[in-house]
Amino acid sequence: MGGIIGPLDSPILNLVAIVILSRGNCGLSTCTTRYLVAMAMGDLLVIITGVILFKISYYYFPGSFLEIGPVCSVIAALKRAASDCSVWFTVTFTFDRFVAIRCQKLKTTYCTKKVAAVILITTCILLCLENVPFYFVFEPGQITDNVAWLCYPSKSFLTEPGWVVFGQFDVVLTPLLPFTVILFLNSLTVRHILVASQVRKGLRGQSKGPSRNDPEMESRRKSVILLFSISGSFILLWLLYAMQLAYYIIVGKDPRDANDSEYIFLEVGWMLMNLSCCTNTFIYGATQSRFREQLKSMVKYPFTTIIQLMSK
Repeated sequence: MGGIIGPLDSPILNLVAIVILSRGNCGLSTCTTRYLVAMAMGDLLVIITGVILFKISYYYFPGSFLEIGPVCSVIAALKRAASDCSVWFTVTFTFDRFVAIRCQKLKTTYCTKKVAAVILITTCILLCLENVPFYFVFEPGQITDNVAWLCYPSKSFLTEPGWVVFGQFDVVLTPLLPFTVILFLNSLTVRHILVASQVRKGLRGQSKGPSRNDPEMESRRKSVILLFSISGSFILLWLLYAMQLAYYIIVGKDPRDANDSEYIFLEVGWMLMNLSCCTNTFIYGATQSRFREQLKSMVKYPFTTIIQLMSK
């Protein structure tokens, strides 16, 4: 049962992050908080659909209703939609921070909780619609007593031109395009910060003089640390999986025909991709002091409550 501990811990961590961030006591703007909560919810859905319902049910509860063909296809489509949402919520967060740091005129109208809600909801709806066709991609793995069990990508998905184009579009949409957008926006953000830092030092007479605290630059520094930690972790942990997706689509090879080495790399890539859904809570704790304080208060709360009741 040791293999279940990790997957079951991750939903708890994401739930803790959602609760703490939703309270709005972490010193973050309401706009940033909404993006972070959405990312935590997206990660939670990935773990539920992709790990608990898809993998754990297959290995630990074989023959359950989750393995019935249509149910399996629904879970597979939901898993892909959840993964896409998790990825693109990271992109929307990156763009929001880019606007907040680099586009001061646009910041006042774009970086608001209302705009954040509209963007997140629209992104979620569009990605869910884009993944509807994946329900029809799968075919039963076996048929027993006229009941279809399990689901695997059909051969037509890799051979018919329409499905091949759709598969290539899906790989570009997630995660190749997000990789490009995140790297591009982060490079522009770094460039802007370096230039702005030199300008502010010159204006404050710090080019050659002793250093003095600059609240605005300190705020930007913390924002950039959070941004780069999240986007950098996402790129590193998704990289192997993205390369494998591109490989199978380009060569038109069925993953079920993979040799032992390819299968190992496929599983490692899948593991790292799902690990990316478990890291954000640790990133918040490592980069945000107020998040750590809220986490400590949450952990201490049951014990302090018990002590207060006992003292009465």
